[in-house]
Amino acid sequence: MTADLRLDEVIQHPTRLTVMAFLSGALEAEFAAVRDYAEISDASVSRIVSALQEAGYVHVRKGYVGKRPRTWLSLTQEGRRALAGHLDALQAIAETARRSAAGPT
Repeated sequence: MTADLRLDEVIQHPTRLTVMAFLSGALEAEFAAVRDYAEISDASVSRIVSALQEAGYVHVRKGYVGKRPRTWLSLTQEGRRALAGHLDALQAIAETARRSAAGPT
């Protein structure tokens, strides 16, 4: 694997990767939608989002719907680049494993 194809340590955990992948398909998503999709607790989403926000990968927007507080999450451009790079690295690992599994030519 070349130096530019490295797994991102911030998003390599499966649940963080799940959250990043979900957010990549939307301009922004409500906290509850992310929680439900990833099938994790509110506390877990909060911890994951804090780590991703600290890395500059996720933007958090707070507001209200009527009188109810809401939180929306979105990937930053840096987060989208990090996810794409991570997926490229995973793809390279998978291709190497497939070639190795096929045995010598």
